[in-house]
Amino acid sequence: MQNLKLMALAAVLATAAVYAPAFAETLPAPAADSGVMRIESAYGVDETVARIKADVAAKGIKFFSEIDQSALAQAAGIALPRSTLVQFGNPPLGVQFLTANPYAGLDWPVRMLVLQDTDGHVWVAWTDFSYIAHRHHITNRDAQFKMASEVAASIAHSAEK
Repeated sequence: MQNLKLMALAAVLATAAVYAPAFAETLPAPAADSGVMRIESAYGVDETVARIKADVAAKGIKFFSEIDQSALAQAAGIALPRSTLVQFGNPPLGVQFLTANPYAGLDWPVRMLVLQDTDGHVWVAWTDFSYIAHRHHITNRDAQFKMASEVAASIAHSAEK
């Protein structure tokens, strides 16, 4: 358990070191070829996370974890704007990606990042499932990836008014 905590802290520190300069200004849009989707939330970080969790529950999807990355950074003495990672998934659907390519486990369960830029704007970001399919060379699960993309987008949009 201690090793997991250390690994999580190391990941936060590495992320903070890479992205700290990006937070000096308004959060830039993700690169077009990154597979990262994002929408601006109409709410603060806490309310956005709560809405995502409520929508996940309402859809009968399994909630796995919530990681307050900014709290981890603060504990390490690093300033990081609000950033919370939420993980959830539907095992009967998500495990199909792993049976097509076990390395798809790097991208499942679903991870949704709620972050606040220095201007106070709150964003919801996630990886598009078509990008995940391409990344892992999965060509025989098109319907499943389409469904997962639609559900993830629907959950993210629960943060809009």
